[in-house]
Amino acid sequence: MTTTKAYAAQSNTSGLAPHNIERRTLREDDVSIEIDYCGVCHTDIHFAENDWGMSIYPVVPGHEIIGHITAVGNNVTRFKVGDTVGVGCMVDSCRICSACNEGLEQFCQEGMVSTYNGQDRHDQQITYGGYSENIVVSERFVLNIPSQLDPATAAPILCAGITTYSPLKHFNIQPGHKVGILGMGGLGHMGVKFAKAMGAEVTIFTRSESKVAEAKKQGADHVIISRDPEQMAAATETFDFLLDTIPVQHDLNPYINCLKYDGVHILVGLLEPIEPALQASVLVMKRRILVGSLIGGIPETQEVLDFCAEHDISCDVEMLKIQDINSAYERMKKGDVKYRFVIDMASLKN
Repeated sequence: MTTTKAYAAQSNTSGLAPHNIERRTLREDDVSIEIDYCGVCHTDIHFAENDWGMSIYPVVPGHEIIGHITAVGNNVTRFKVGDTVGVGCMVDSCRICSACNEGLEQFCQEGMVSTYNGQDRHDQQITYGGYSENIVVSERFVLNIPSQLDPATAAPILCAGITTYSPLKHFNIQPGHKVGILGMGGLGHMGVKFAKAMGAEVTIFTRSESKVAEAKKQGADHVIISRDPEQMAAATETFDFLLDTIPVQHDLNPYINCLKYDGVHILVGLLEPIEPALQASVLVMKRRILVGSLIGGIPETQEVLDFCAEHDISCDVEMLKIQDINSAYERMKKGDVKYRFVIDMASLKN
C-alpha cells in the first residue's frame, strides 16, 4: 500500500478538501498511473453531495483520467512504463459474463466496479477516483491515448465522449440521417461533433436564443429554440434520432413528437424519474422508440479515442487547479462552463 494525496468530500455538505488515501500494491495484471489530468463530470457533484443517496464517504471523485504509467505488474503485456494512458468510468467487472465477453463491461451481469465509490472485487475496498496523485488499475480497464490527441482535452472523452459516441454508433448514424441534440453542455457539444463526423445533418435544441451562434460554431447545421411553439411545430416528424443529454427532469413529449415514425429518442443524461409523465400515444401512434444508453465498454472506449484522433475531435475545456474545485462545482451547477472543466493535477503537488 502507498499513501497518496487526494481531494475528497467527507460528507454531503463538506465540499472537497485535501485528504490522504491508500493505493494498493500492484497485482500481477495492474499498472500504476501518475495522473496528469482529470476531467470534472456532473456525476462527481452528485456523489460528492450524495444526490443519489448512495455515496460512501470519503468520496474521491474523478473518472476522466489521463496520466502516464510509472510501474507495471509481472503479467502486464499491453503497456509499459512511460505510456500515456486513460482510465474512464469503470475499473473492473466480473470479466466472464456474456456482457463482459462481448466487450460490454458497463452491462456486467454482476455489476461493473466504478472508478470511484465502487467496491473492489478482490479486497472489498472502496474505490477512489482521479482527484488524486495516482491510481492503480488492471490493464484490462486502461486505454491507450493516441499521440494525436492533446492529453488535457482528451480527458472528457473517457466519459462525455463515450457516453455520446456509443449510442450514435450503436444506432449506426450515417449520411442522410437527421439527428437532433438536446442540450449543449459537456455531453451535447460532443454529440454534435460525433454526429457530424458520421455524416448526419445535425440540429441542436436549446432553450436560449443566446446560444444559437455558439451552436453553429460547434458544427450544428440548424438550431431550434425549444421554447418557441412555432419552431417546435415546424419540426414535427422530421428527425430520425434525438440524442437527449439534458441531465434534469424535462418534458419528453414535445421532443418525441419531432421524430419520424420509427424514430429513436436516446436518453443519456437523465437518471431521475420522467416528469411530467410520458404520453404513451407519442410512442404508439408512430412506432417510436425511447431508449437509454450507458457509457460504453472498454473496446468501444478505445474506439472513440481512435475516432477522435482520426477526425481531429476534442472536447472544449477550461483548465482548473484542484484548489479551485469547489468554486468550479458551483459554476457547473449554474451551467457556467464551456464545456468541461479539466483539473491540471500538477496543482495537487502544491
